[in-house]
Amino acid sequence: MPPRAAIAATALLFCAAASAQTVVRIGTASPLSGPGAHQGKDIENGARMAIDDLNAKGIAIGGKKVQWELLAEDDAADPKSGTAVAQKLVDARVAGVVGHLNSGTTVPASKIYAAAGIPQISPAATTPVYTRQGFKTAFRVVASDTLIGRTLATYSVKAMKAQRIAIIDDRTAFGQGLADEFAKGVRAIAGNGAIVSRQFTSDKAVDFSAILTQIRAKKPDIVFYGGMDAVAGPMLKQMKTLGINARLISGDGICSERLPLLAGDALGDDKVFCVVAGGIDGPQEASNAAFTERYRERFDLPVETYAPYAYDAVMVFAAAMQAAQTTAPARFLPVLAKVRHEGITGSIAFDARGDLRDAAMTLFTYRHGKKVKVQVVRGR
Repeated sequence: MPPRAAIAATALLFCAAASAQTVVRIGTASPLSGPGAHQGKDIENGARMAIDDLNAKGIAIGGKKVQWELLAEDDAADPKSGTAVAQKLVDARVAGVVGHLNSGTTVPASKIYAAAGIPQISPAATTPVYTRQGFKTAFRVVASDTLIGRTLATYSVKAMKAQRIAIIDDRTAFGQGLADEFAKGVRAIAGNGAIVSRQFTSDKAVDFSAILTQIRAKKPDIVFYGGMDAVAGPMLKQMKTLGINARLISGDGICSERLPLLAGDALGDDKVFCVVAGGIDGPQEASNAAFTERYRERFDLPVETYAPYAYDAVMVFAAAMQAAQTTAPARFLPVLAKVRHEGITGSIAFDARGDLRDAAMTLFTYRHGKKVKVQVVRGR
């Protein structure tokens, strides 16, 4: 074959191979800078592991092999940055978005994704508002504040026998929303008198002496905190300094591997209890442990909180695309709404709003500086 003919034949083969491959971009949006960067990076890392696993499987959709790509964006846990990032991902024509972390960024960003018809699965945002806007594109693989708050209230009053409860929140959409749902649950079980103090701080505060001094005077059994670990750690230190011996109860925002480093010797044993969405037992525990080990080997970091949920979110997108045999959001979106997937965080299926159906939650405490599973609970 003449050289020019050989080159032309090679070019044709290359073009044919390229046309037989589909590139699918999945976006992630989370804080990669600021106090919550470790949690945001956890989301990116979990999604990246899923992307790598999908590429290793060589999946074909609609008769074409898929090359998966991850586009990771930093929303800085800021609503304005969140909407800017959302538009950037829309313009990049991602097929789906895993994000955001914070409720305050998730809700405004969801409007942009909805307008573009791009499905969004949050691995962390818990505000009920997110899935109550009527968007067909909004899903989450974690329980909502309504469920988490009610579950923590029940555990505090019935299992811990708490009679005097103080509540603090950081005034963010997440923190205040969770605290409000917890307070509602406590009142329903134990009456208004069980809440002896309601205080407020911010997600950037470092000094809690004024509100903690007021709380100390009320002699609470439990202090509930609605917020993230970056504030909970220093708060625990100041609680110890002031001699507040109450247990600290919270949601998934503080339920990280970083909390022992942030709280130091103020953490104690069985002094902090937190709940995260997802509940696994038996065979699934082995797969979750394997994921955790793989994560540590890949990134030389422990799983903080949200990496498994981000991983599952990517896999749910892939499952919906495979079932629909298309990577076009408009065509696989109806299938996504009905998907059933066995993930490393448990069974995943969505209700009519996009919330996790039959959500299980896992209660954790800390002992000897390590996060320890207490029990799996089902929301009611």
